[in-house]
Amino acid sequence: MRSGVRLGIDVGRVRIGVARSDAGGMMAVPIETVARATDGDADIRRVLELAAEYGAFELVVGHPLSMSGASTPSTEDAVGFAEQLAETGADVRLVDERLSTVSAQQALRASGRSTRTQRPVVDQVAAVIILQHALDSERTSGNPPGRALRSDEGPSTL
Repeated sequence: MRSGVRLGIDVGRVRIGVARSDAGGMMAVPIETVARATDGDADIRRVLELAAEYGAFELVVGHPLSMSGASTPSTEDAVGFAEQLAETGADVRLVDERLSTVSAQQALRASGRSTRTQRPVVDQVAAVIILQHALDSERTSGNPPGRALRSDEGPSTL
């Protein structure tokens, strides 16, 4: 298991949930919901600021696929966001996130949150689920999770 903080990122069309791990890679916790930029790259800059603030060596981005494994418009959106992060020199991994938002909504509902009060935090909880899955997968297999996106920019600037 590699040591160091990682950020988990759940990319949505309106909001981006962000979570972080502890340095030992044992547990993921929510940190912020970032508004999706409609023009410009304020969302990319904010995620990179969070990565720098927490000393993250890797960004784990949820890769939303349909249940059959096919790409969807959400898949293209998330991959595009991940590629933009990688272009900055950040180390980025795409990790299967099927049902992460559904699981997040169920967990919040089970905790007594109404649908209206879930909205501000559901993306953070989905990011926690994505990151925790990646951490558990790496701990079990001994291999980094998902698929690495490579940048032509050289080493990570995080």
